[in-house]
Amino acid sequence: MTTPHKNKTLATFLASIFGGLGAHRFYLYGKKDVWAWVHLALLPVSIFAGFIEALVIGLTPDEKWDAQHNRDSGRQSHSGWPLALVLVLTFGGGAIAVISAIARTFDLLFTGGAYG
Repeated sequence: MTTPHKNKTLATFLASIFGGLGAHRFYLYGKKDVWAWVHLALLPVSIFAGFIEALVIGLTPDEKWDAQHNRDSGRQSHSGWPLALVLVLTFGGGAIAVISAIARTFDLLFTGGAYG
């Protein structure tokens, strides 16, 4: 019996866009994954964790990815330019989110939130 092939580019995209909701965990491990439900419970923290997980998933070599997630699928992964584009956009989005969080923290700390 073969198992469904898990697409690394799709998993990276889900972690990048819907990582705070644990969508990538549900895709990879199903509804019984405890960490997917933890993502839902800790939504604000999980958004940043989703960016990190997207980078980890996307930067995993195809051979290691297949050994971990596609052992019995009968297919091999061949990541290409779509994955590279998702990784670049994820890195940029994560950097913007972190810089925005730092700027807002300093705004609240030093001006009492006078700028928004």
